[in-house]
Amino acid sequence: MTAIRVSTSSLRESRWYEHLVRFALGGAATVFTGIVSSRYGASVGGLFLALPAIFCASATLIEAHEIGRKRDAGLEGRRRGQDAAALDAAGTALGALGMLAFAAVFWALAESNVPSAFAAASLAWIVVSVAAWFARRKIRSVRGTERSIGGAASRSH
Repeated sequence: MTAIRVSTSSLRESRWYEHLVRFALGGAATVFTGIVSSRYGASVGGLFLALPAIFCASATLIEAHEIGRKRDAGLEGRRRGQDAAALDAAGTALGALGMLAFAAVFWALAESNVPSAFAAASLAWIVVSVAAWFARRKIRSVRGTERSIGGAASRSH
């Protein structure tokens, strides 16, 4: 099993303007959420806080970086870039599940004690996100095993 770890190598590989694009998109999503909140109330606006604000920018940047790495090595990197962007999309979806858990717990507990609600919601976010990551990993390994068994069975006929 691979351990969860933090890698800062992508910070060195990206350009300053790529960070600017991510920052601008994140800021725009925050402004949009503020406008929705002021128009329709905090409950509706809060739903948009889980919006993966920089996902579109990061997915395209990840794909471009992977393609560039392979091209530098003299290889075709289109598939590798698509796979890397797909992995980022999966991580975004799992993170969104965690944010949904955060929102539900905070909403349920905020009226009684905000600091406790924040702590409980943060715990719910990490538990759901990590559990979803492990579940996705388990499903992928089971599917991979089924494919290899099915492939061996079809070759034996």
